[in-house]
Amino acid sequence: MKVIIILVLIILLTIGIVWLIDKFVPKKLKPVINIVLWALIIFLGYITFMSVYKEIKFNQLKVERYKNVINRLVDIRDSQLAYKDVNGEYAGDFTKLIDFVENGQVPITQRRDTLVLDEVKTKAFGGVETMMTLTLIDTLSYYTVKDSIFKGDTRYKTMADVGVGKEGAKFKLQAGKLDDIPVFEASVDKAIVLFDQEAYLIEKERQAFSIAGVKGPSVKIGSMEEVNTSGNWGKDLSTKE
Repeated sequence: MKVIIILVLIILLTIGIVWLIDKFVPKKLKPVINIVLWALIIFLGYITFMSVYKEIKFNQLKVERYKNVINRLVDIRDSQLAYKDVNGEYAGDFTKLIDFVENGQVPITQRRDTLVLDEVKTKAFGGVETMMTLTLIDTLSYYTVKDSIFKGDTRYKTMADVGVGKEGAKFKLQAGKLDDIPVFEASVDKAIVLFDQEAYLIEKERQAFSIAGVKGPSVKIGSMEEVNTSGNWGKDLSTKE
């Protein structure tokens, strides 16, 4: 935006110079000087147009790439949640996570309450039978993650791949605990997703913190700093949630 403002000011200044020349410069020199200045105005106008056009094309491209990245991050998050249900923690690398999706089974459970004799209270009350409620969890059956989440699609095998932007780029996957609560984070730097674009546009995008779009220097889901399994993007970019 600053570049565009500067160019517009230069154009206005040039137009002002043309007017001054028309008023005060001798007639013999006017044609040559006017041609040079109008050529400069046209050139600056072209640069201004291209600056705006580049930003429009960049915004279209980044949205398209972000949507692809977000779809993959949502797959990672859903797989991690299933992994945690079985293992009590999140996977810290893609080898474990992909193997779990391929071979792991998640139990389908049912909770039910039942009354049993509370022997401690019964003894304390002189033999008067006192009951207490126990919650039992029954395992009814199992399901595989690749069938429930991926519906037979084998895209989970390339879960670690960013898929767009820099060729061969991989997501960064972290897992651990925060105050004894399991947490995870999967992310990729925006500079990797948009690596073939203008450097100043990439840097501007890495500093974005608007509600819409993707906040911060990376596209990520989960967090290592807080208990959170959400992504850092606006609802306008989410296609799966």
